[in-house]
Amino acid sequence: MATTSATPRAPRSIDDLKQLLCDDIKVKVAGIDVDGVLRGKFMSKDKFLGAAASEGFGFCSVIFGWDMHDTVYTQELAISNKENGYRDIMASIDLSTFRRIPWENNVPFFLVSFFDPKTSAPICADPRGVLRKTVDNAAAHGMECISGVEFEYFNFKETPESAAQKRFTQLQPLTPGMHGYSLLRTQLNQEYFHALFDESLKFGIDIEGHHTETGPGVLETALAYTSVMRMADNAILYKFLAKSVGLKHGVLPSFMAKPWGNLPGCSGHIHVSLEDGEGRNTFSLSDVDRDHGRANAAFEDTRYLSQIGEHFLAGVLAGLPDVMPMLVPTINGYKRLVGGEAFWAPNAVTYGYDSRAASIRIISPPSVPPSATRLEVRVPGADMNPYFALSAIFQLGMRGIAKQLKLTTPPISTYQSYPARKEVVLLPSSLADATNVMMRPDSIAREVFGDDFVDHFGATREHEVRLWNAAVTNWEVERYLELA
Repeated sequence: MATTSATPRAPRSIDDLKQLLCDDIKVKVAGIDVDGVLRGKFMSKDKFLGAAASEGFGFCSVIFGWDMHDTVYTQELAISNKENGYRDIMASIDLSTFRRIPWENNVPFFLVSFFDPKTSAPICADPRGVLRKTVDNAAAHGMECISGVEFEYFNFKETPESAAQKRFTQLQPLTPGMHGYSLLRTQLNQEYFHALFDESLKFGIDIEGHHTETGPGVLETALAYTSVMRMADNAILYKFLAKSVGLKHGVLPSFMAKPWGNLPGCSGHIHVSLEDGEGRNTFSLSDVDRDHGRANAAFEDTRYLSQIGEHFLAGVLAGLPDVMPMLVPTINGYKRLVGGEAFWAPNAVTYGYDSRAASIRIISPPSVPPSATRLEVRVPGADMNPYFALSAIFQLGMRGIAKQLKLTTPPISTYQSYPARKEVVLLPSSLADATNVMMRPDSIAREVFGDDFVDHFGATREHEVRLWNAAVTNWEVERYLELA
């Protein structure tokens, strides 16, 4: 295949690893939970080398039995529960993920994947394991998944302590006003702004673009296109990097999807394509069709998208409502989508050529060279778990190719009064609705990801909804306290 998920200096053997770590005394390792939170620790070099030379090391399964604030799920789940004693699961070290953390004295760092200690089967809810199955599925069909991720995120002149003391209200933005693509605003706090870019490169995360976005203190960072596993690793680690660098500069970056009701939310746009065994973009047209487009295209918008690309697009559109919790996993994420057309946050099953109003934007000639043909999925917010979001998109797309699905609705360019047209299918407007759709017996999510994953992940989202339903918000108090 054309690319690899391994980092440039990743060791290829235990002997390479020993040489690589010859001057180190400790190693940092981490895995990812269902909320996209890094869960890890330091290990002594000897302990780490022993684990790397074997099947791995024991890691408490409770990271799949509690939420992002370490609250045990209300519903006992199969992976980790009282009955099995919150047993250990096996953490297998992925040597291909080697990096050094530049802001931590270049300590060596590796990601892990999780396996059942008895059966050696991947843990069904392990984000890296879910994406690995997606990669393997594509490889079985002679294809490689390629992707890019863009994050928008608010930045505050706060620390974790000051934000907690303020009860997360009246936080001070890093800069005032609405200044998208501003060269002036980057002069403020420029050490932090440049450190995000520079430290990323040192950490093995290539960046395509880095600029201010519309909103007080908002930045956008586009991570460079690469193989999907490396992309997911880069995406999850960029959040870790931004928060770590922010701590050193008195800045609190937030990847929350919708911090303010009257301002644009924070997107996590995903660009995707497939490559064949020769490294050719399978979404691009053959040489014969490149000048005038594909004669049998379903619509004008897909004229410069290959037939494979059109099947992939149809597959994503067909399954989009059924995998919404994998794209928008939080209560807050749906606030970004509700009424989101005003802020280019699409909330319907729509697509279109170079359309930022659509949920899926077709990027193809004539606006880009054929080799850059791709789809941009604009539904996820910055709070997504990139492993699940990427898995959902590629598995749905591969399903569309396998079933040779056809586009059943016209592109957004044909709509006279979007979204009033009855043909438009709206996406679920809350995490509760989205979870119900995903968990129904005949959902495409169950077909593609299996019952074990859907039952576990769905239950974690039900837990999130249950906590939300029990919460009393400032909005409720302000609205009802006096007049109800």
